[in-house]
Amino acid sequence: MSDETSQGKQITGYCVPWSLRAGEAVRLHASSHTPGDATVDIVRLSCGDPTRSGPGFAESVAAIAPSTVDLHDQALNPGSWGRINLDGLVAERRLVWRFAVRATRPSEAQDIASVADLSVHLDDAGALVARHSGVSHVVRSQPLDPRRWYRIDIAVNCDTGRVDITVAPNASASPGRDALERSISVARIDRAPGPVQPIEMLLGTASPGSGNFDGRIGEVSLSIDDERLRWDLGQAMDSPKIVAIRGGRHGELFQLPTRAITGPSWTGDEQRWRDAPDQYDAVHFHKDDLYDAEWDTTLDLALPADLASGIYCFRITQPVDGEDPQIDRVPFFVRPAAGAATNDVALLMSNASYIAYANHRQLINGADFFGARTNLRPEHEYVRTHPQVGLSMYEKHPDGSGVMFSSRLRPVLNLRPGADGWNFTPDTDINAWLDWTDIGHDVIGDEDIHIDGIGALAPYRVIVTGTHPEYWSTAMLDALAEWQRQGGRLMYLGGNGFYWRVAFSDHWPGAMELRRAEDGVRNWQTEDGENYHAWGGEYGGMWRRNGRPPNEIAGIGFAAQGFERATYFDVNDASLSGRASWIWDGVEIDEGRIGTSGIGGGAAGQEVDRYDTRLGSPGHAVVLASATTFGPDMVRTKEEFEGSVEYPDPDPYVRADIVFYETAGGGAVFSVGSISWFGSLARNGYDNDTARMSTNVLRRFADPEPFAAPEAD
Repeated sequence: MSDETSQGKQITGYCVPWSLRAGEAVRLHASSHTPGDATVDIVRLSCGDPTRSGPGFAESVAAIAPSTVDLHDQALNPGSWGRINLDGLVAERRLVWRFAVRATRPSEAQDIASVADLSVHLDDAGALVARHSGVSHVVRSQPLDPRRWYRIDIAVNCDTGRVDITVAPNASASPGRDALERSISVARIDRAPGPVQPIEMLLGTASPGSGNFDGRIGEVSLSIDDERLRWDLGQAMDSPKIVAIRGGRHGELFQLPTRAITGPSWTGDEQRWRDAPDQYDAVHFHKDDLYDAEWDTTLDLALPADLASGIYCFRITQPVDGEDPQIDRVPFFVRPAAGAATNDVALLMSNASYIAYANHRQLINGADFFGARTNLRPEHEYVRTHPQVGLSMYEKHPDGSGVMFSSRLRPVLNLRPGADGWNFTPDTDINAWLDWTDIGHDVIGDEDIHIDGIGALAPYRVIVTGTHPEYWSTAMLDALAEWQRQGGRLMYLGGNGFYWRVAFSDHWPGAMELRRAEDGVRNWQTEDGENYHAWGGEYGGMWRRNGRPPNEIAGIGFAAQGFERATYFDVNDASLSGRASWIWDGVEIDEGRIGTSGIGGGAAGQEVDRYDTRLGSPGHAVVLASATTFGPDMVRTKEEFEGSVEYPDPDPYVRADIVFYETAGGGAVFSVGSISWFGSLARNGYDNDTARMSTNVLRRFADPEPFAAPEAD
């Protein structure tokens, strides 16, 4: 499937929302670096995998009339910032502006803040500079310490025109570091006498529209004659609001800077921002933050109310003189119309995982477990050459802080059929298998569960997960657990699921928050005192560290990762008889093994999950098969390391388990314990062991006959 020309990828876009019901409207926002007309039609995607891992790329044109649209180049303007409207205020005698700053990349030229005709900057030598009416004045030549807060006090005497600027560093916990720090810096600027009309205060920028500051600003106040204005950045954490606690002039934050971070008054005595909000009176701005691309709407489409549930794409086709046309596919997921009949089975698309991995650069940089690639798909090449599309939660900002927020209101290049072999494209392989079974299934997104709760799951007897449902909010996990208690049947066809806790906010729709607290397999970790979400105040990190390990919901939990090769499962002979023996009906077992071929060489690989009653796996579960013969790069997860000791070889914690067990209310769970499972399903036209097992389970789970309640020992 090659849709690009010799000039590289020119068109891209995003749609809002990702998941909706038939009969509702979806908006396409598209851009082309080569402006001109394009055709947009709607295709239903059965399989988006063009590789040998799946049955082959397959899409069909939906019965929706195509549209001709005018594409133009739409810019991306990353960089978070804040604005407070001060229009109408006038300082007749005196203006005093105070704030604290911690510049996390002080060696780069950048704007910090501005009010009236005064602004504060850093030059490329790290000097702190005040600028008045276009004239710069060095206030402090010694570079700022990126680990230290500084309090800035700017006083304007309107009668004389004198401007006094004071910069005082906060003391640190290190006498050694403090010995290198000047105690105070003072500068004086002369301006023309007369009133000062501030109009607005800008934070993280010197001009509205985007920010270029990497760092933190806190404890902001402004005195105008006898009136004092004060803002508290430790309030309304889940919103864009800058709360005025004196003066009534509320402000607004743009492009989703990071909140619930320690401020200049943090003592270390409190770890939860709700317990001491005054110590979290700060915002962390990044020049690469991007919440909303704010592109013009290219097409606003009302879906037919009778449109079948499924995975759909806006297929954008733009002619190119003398070459194949440019084509981009922007996916979205359609649920049945409100009140319409549903199938008994639903495929759960992992919206939260797609948001977490949005525009990940692991294929580009060779970070973590992905090897460096020189032959990138056009989508990843576009991310490499257009960094302004924003980061995934698997990267750090340039100042070294982790990316805690990610949004779908921007082009997400890896959410494309065939873009890479992680998350979305493999999930379409499971969709293709479900199509092949002809049992009938709907498609829902896990964001729907967050919003609708158990109501999103209630119509379905069977929920089939994608390959990597890693990120779950509390509302999502609560709903899934309650649905299971009411007799729902879960088919978990992946690995490393239900692992990280995330949060959403109604005030930032389309975005997600993640705090990589404490432990776990992670690319970065939260700073001290910052493990609690801004959105809702919950403790972040792994669900396992929040008292809800994946084993309790799926029978297994993340055990190990390694990407050198995949391997086979050894069948547990005891499972061939007894209450789970029906799963093996018609399955050909070759020398006690199944899943001996597939992506990477077998059905067990990439990231794998283990049965472990110590972590909450039900004691009555049947372990159907286990995989242990991995490559040397397959190592136990970080949370399983308890010291610098030599672990046994083979490591008993490095294992993938396939399990089945019954739940309350006549329900059941089937979990395969491996991301690589999807790559083995389509072999030999689905005539193989893993597809037969999966199909046996799907058909039995779709049967309304209740499963017998497990008997207590």
